[in-house]
Amino acid sequence: MSTLVYTGVFVLEHLITMTSEKNAQIGQAREAFQMLYQISQLLSTGLDQDTLSICIRLCELGVDPEVLAHVIKEIRKMGENMVQNKPINNQP
Repeated sequence: MSTLVYTGVFVLEHLITMTSEKNAQIGQAREAFQMLYQISQLLSTGLDQDTLSICIRLCELGVDPEVLAHVIKEIRKMGENMVQNKPINNQP
């Protein structure tokens, strides 16, 4: 066999290994997300999977989780007030 064939086989084996490792990482990420979602449900956060996913991503990007929680609470208050046609009270 030529060097080119050996190189091709090596590259193919390397790609297969990388794909397997990537699949394992994806599986671990899904499992971690499912655990976070279950915790979210136990705590009655009211976050669906899409919203929780967005919150996680924002935290990964450096958003302070406490500030994010406060913003979500304020948005919910605004929504409730709009439904009830009440003026929004911005008092903490």
